Amino acid sequence: MGRERGGSSGRRRPATSSGGPISLTGRGGIVVMFGAGVVCGLLSRWFGVPLLAGGGFAAGCALAAFATRPADLLTLVVSPPLVFLAATFTVVLATALGDGSLLRAVTVGVLTALASTAPWLFFGTVLVVVICLARGLRTNVRELRDKLAGVRLFEKEENENPVRWDESPATTRERRLHHGDVD
Repeated sequence: MGRERGGSSGRRRPATSSGGPISLTGRGGIVVMFGAGVVCGLLSRWFGVPLLAGGGFAAGCALAAFATRPADLLTLVVSPPLVFLAATFTVVLATALGDGSLLRAVTVGVLTALASTAPWLFFGTVLVVVICLARGLRTNVRELRDKLAGVRLFEKEENENPVRWDESPATTRERRLHHGDVD
């Protein structure tokens, strides 16, 4: 009865915290980096352009750093090395299928790919850190440090005096016997 028609429906589109039209979670940013690394790595192997693998990963890192919401920047900053390894392993595994020895092809392929694209991994990681620092990473680190300090203080209070006596000092004085008295 009390509903107004034609007004707002009560559902509002959530505002993004980054101010842009797209805001990814930390996991979404990791998926963007992984996807860019795999797609560009496959294209690099198929077309024989080694720069494409590293450049694509760095571009994916930059895109993820700009599109991830500020609350999840800490998650994003620590993930490029592991994402790079996973993307490289995926690309090498996909291109090594059908070769003679899969184990040998994957081992040699991953080590070779990591050695040849290591500067791109470093560049992508630094790029993510610089962009995230400009977007508010220091706030996330400060909040994490405060949470960890609060946890340590709580544990210190809890374990401050691990020995608890059930008897009060007054009852222990009454129970003390003289050295000559026997119980």
